[in-house]
Amino acid sequence: MKRLFDLVLTVPAIIVLLPVFATLALVVRIMIGSPVLFRQMRPGLDARPFELVKFRTMSQQCGADGELLPDAQRLGAVGRFLRASSLDELPELLNVLRGEMSLVGPRPLLVEYLPLYSPAQARRHEVRPGLTGWAQVNGRNSLSWDDKFAADVWYVDNRSPWLDCKILGLTLLTLLGRRGINAEGSASMPPFTGNTQ
Repeated sequence: MKRLFDLVLTVPAIIVLLPVFATLALVVRIMIGSPVLFRQMRPGLDARPFELVKFRTMSQQCGADGELLPDAQRLGAVGRFLRASSLDELPELLNVLRGEMSLVGPRPLLVEYLPLYSPAQARRHEVRPGLTGWAQVNGRNSLSWDDKFAADVWYVDNRSPWLDCKILGLTLLTLLGRRGINAEGSASMPPFTGNTQ
């Protein structure tokens, strides 16, 4: 049922949003550079890796030492807008179409976090990762890692079609309010370095 629900919503959405995809791709190419898409391996269902795709939000600017500048310095006005509106996430609809992601589920994090999870936190991989999830509508990047993982596991234990519909509705309200886009004092969520409890 969940997979059918994903397809019924995703296929029409991709068709309707094709002009938006094309426009955003052009804007990213002109304002941020090439490649237009950011690709990265992320753990999915049962922690199996897949290639996540999204629009790039950061430039490749380097300092005098040849190293990439900090995220906050590489995130320009266009990148901030894409993140604030979550338009950078639109290409992930292709991941949903391919069955690597779901519309609703825990957000796919970095592969290198896998050995850092507690057994309880690792349960977030019992379901497909999602475009949005319970953590995203309850604080997004303003949540601590512990609270974010607790929300992910709560979703795993309580998932239902009704809850998915509720989360999708709350996601629209969250995006309109632009709440929890960044962690305090950071251009993005600080790295997860292990359990604090």
